[in-house]
Amino acid sequence: MDMYIRVKRDKTTYFIQCQPTETIEQIKGKLHALTEQPIKDQRLILLETGGILDDAKTLADQKVANDAVVALALRQGDNGFEDVNIVKPEDFMPTL
Repeated sequence: MDMYIRVKRDKTTYFIQCQPTETIEQIKGKLHALTEQPIKDQRLILLETGGILDDAKTLADQKVANDAVVALALRQGDNGFEDVNIVKPEDFMPTL
C-alpha cells in the first residue's frame, strides 16, 4: 500500500512516496537522489515524537503513518548534526 511522508528542512518540503515496509535507509536513498546529500550525512526525525528514526528499521516498525512529517537534519563539518529548523507559514505572516 502506497503512502507518503513529508520531509521538511528549513523552507523546503519533499513529498516522498514510499511503502510501510521500506527502511529509513531506503528513504534516505530517495532523499539523496533529490538533495545529493550522502545517506550517512542525513538524520531523519519524526516530528510527532521527536525521535530519531533508525536506519535499519522500517517505517511501520517505527509507527510512521501516512502523511507523517519528518525533519531532515544534515551533518555539519564537526560531525554533529544541525539543529532542526523548519519554517512555518505563520513565520512569514504578520500577526494582526
